[in-house]
Amino acid sequence: MKYLKAIVFSGAVLVLAGVSFRFAAAQGPGPGQSETVAKPKKKDAPAEVTDEPKIPSKFSKKDKDVPEGLPTFSSDVNTVQLEVAVLDNHGHFIPNIPRGNFRVLEDNVPQQISGFSTNADAPMTVAMVIEFNALFQQYWSQGWYQTLVASYGFVETLKPDDYVAIIAYDLRPEILTDFTTDRGKIQEAMQRLRIPGFSESNMYDALVDTAQRMTNIEGRKAILLIATGRDTFSKLTFDKARKAIQEAGVPIYAISLLQAFRIVADAYMSDSQRMDFLQADNQLNTFTRETGGEAFFPRFYGEFPNIFRDIGNALRNQYSIAYSPSNQVKDGKFRKIKVELVNPDNGEQLRITDQKNKPIKYSIVAKQGYTAPRAVE
Repeated sequence: MKYLKAIVFSGAVLVLAGVSFRFAAAQGPGPGQSETVAKPKKKDAPAEVTDEPKIPSKFSKKDKDVPEGLPTFSSDVNTVQLEVAVLDNHGHFIPNIPRGNFRVLEDNVPQQISGFSTNADAPMTVAMVIEFNALFQQYWSQGWYQTLVASYGFVETLKPDDYVAIIAYDLRPEILTDFTTDRGKIQEAMQRLRIPGFSESNMYDALVDTAQRMTNIEGRKAILLIATGRDTFSKLTFDKARKAIQEAGVPIYAISLLQAFRIVADAYMSDSQRMDFLQADNQLNTFTRETGGEAFFPRFYGEFPNIFRDIGNALRNQYSIAYSPSNQVKDGKFRKIKVELVNPDNGEQLRITDQKNKPIKYSIVAKQGYTAPRAVE
């Protein structure tokens, strides 16, 4: 927790210093400011002298050669990969469910499962997409601090071999660090979240860009969105962003910001401001639910540890299911997916009981569909 402690201390200093930190330009620019941010090098750039092996950018669509042992890419349009979580009514993962109890329906047609695994120790690939703009200061001086607590707190829960990328957005998204297992690079990226640049928020563009770049990454992957859920500047509309995110098929988990502020300031808000926040919550719920993730709306800092634990459990304790669609028509249409638990003897819904033989209410979390490829004319 050394990073989180450092942030708590820094937050206290900033509270004492008031707004003077906004003028500390020497500390470095934030996302969207004028100084040029280092981008991943192109393939033909001169090689740097370093003791570390070169890791191709997972955000680069041109990289093809991957060193041995690193996550790889695949583009098998004939296989659909599902990450499925089965949760009880307390949100706890239910383990040890056999492969034969899972049934996958595509457009209500049962599919033949070709792959099944439950390896909780497999490395994860997580892109943290963080809203970092001056809008927080317009509403609540602690919004900036809450963003850092959420970001650093989640990083602390990751395992050493998990890959992490940091993307911050305001007027536009910026990759602060590409996917890496180097916690030092992640800390350096976090330290750039100091001075907000613009008040705009292009959440749709940032989410879609990240999800599309992660589409062909194999293994367990997810986007952690730390944001208010409001969008003010994206080129994409909500409907277009929703469709693109569905097509990418990358699970999204979201931690909503400014919930505490809304409770305190509700009596002073106009109807339009309340509607803005309600719409933001709805957008977070939509993006997460349709991709097989989950949205969290913390009101107090004390809720963060449980949220980090729940997200970690959801990402690691999953059933990985693969199937080849019976419908191989390349029509570019959206295919609905439904995952069920059944008794293979009679096809009825599976009954799960606790140690006292009492039935357990459970829910199945998985993405709700995908877009079929379109034939090249």
